[in-house]
Amino acid sequence: MIDPRWLRDRWHGLDVTVRDLPFGLLLLATSFVPAWHGYGTQIGGVADRPFDALAVVVVALQSLPLAGRRRWPVLCLALVSLGFVIDQLSGYHTVAGAGLAVAVLSAGAHLERYRRVTALLLSAAYVPLAVVLFRIGTGEPPVEFATFYLALVFFWGIGAWLRSTRAVEAERRRRVAEDTRAAERARIARELHDVVTHHVTAMVVQAEAARYLTAVPDRLDQTLTAVTDTGRRAITDLRHLLDLLNPDHGTGAGTPPVGRLLTLVEQTRRAGQPVEFTEEGTPAESSGSADLVAHRVVQEALTNALKYAHGSRTSVQVCHGAREITVEVGTEGTGTRAGFPNGSGRGLAGLRERVDVLGGDFSAGRRTDGGFVVRARIPAGSPS
Repeated sequence: MIDPRWLRDRWHGLDVTVRDLPFGLLLLATSFVPAWHGYGTQIGGVADRPFDALAVVVVALQSLPLAGRRRWPVLCLALVSLGFVIDQLSGYHTVAGAGLAVAVLSAGAHLERYRRVTALLLSAAYVPLAVVLFRIGTGEPPVEFATFYLALVFFWGIGAWLRSTRAVEAERRRRVAEDTRAAERARIARELHDVVTHHVTAMVVQAEAARYLTAVPDRLDQTLTAVTDTGRRAITDLRHLLDLLNPDHGTGAGTPPVGRLLTLVEQTRRAGQPVEFTEEGTPAESSGSADLVAHRVVQEALTNALKYAHGSRTSVQVCHGAREITVEVGTEGTGTRAGFPNGSGRGLAGLRERVDVLGGDFSAGRRTDGGFVVRARIPAGSPS
């Protein structure tokens, strides 16, 4: 059995003229049904005339150009109008005369340039047609001609309304696309900040310490080894981020698990920061983005501790609950260095956005007894 969605997709994949052609062919076919002769559009009261060779040309002019009503609206309107004029003056009064309304509506909806000029020319061309029909016809009242003109204006107005609606929808989609791109750029910026800042900060601190260890080869070797390991982890995390940016990225490249928190702590310790790590509860099997956000909170807080409170005692507490993960990272110290005054604030702002998206709570600030503390409550089970 053929899938209707497959047929719909194939239909919309065709050229617009091919999709518009069936209506013109239908109008062409119905115009030659004998029972419908003389029942088409009629203004001016010109006497009916039997179909002849000219009638075939007239019907074709009023129906077949409708295939291009969206691609070439002006040409379509001109040909259909010509056929309509001959139709009315000759007295065929074919069903194909309804094509004029469709052509006017399509011109109002799809004409991009010279819209006002086209409307004025159409109105100006109607005046001599009405005068000629009034003289050669049966003396129909002028109100009939005015009514028909108002009907054409009505169809043009419908087309103009459709055009404005389409423009509003296109603008809405453009804004949505821009907002989506901006949000994606912000997300990438947060990921780069979290990954690069943490590892590079650790490498800088370790490299600075290596300057003073030239007389102690064993400790110098340990420090340089720690720098190398940190660089490798930075490369691994950057590759993970590039995988996320890859359009073919699938579910195989998961988010960093909470188990890597201990790796963060050990890395920070090797950089010379005394860190106490406490983890309570068991991580849920499916915690969605909560694991990644908890990882980033600890990562950013330890990075700030290394940068602005190097050597100060730092504590990391992570608690896994049934419905949420709570994280608290505190750094002791007095004065301004432990308060992280010199940072740009981009990292903490990014963390607050991450936690807010998941419906959690985030706070960061000085402690009353000195130092700095970062707290986050992250609902578990949120989608990645």
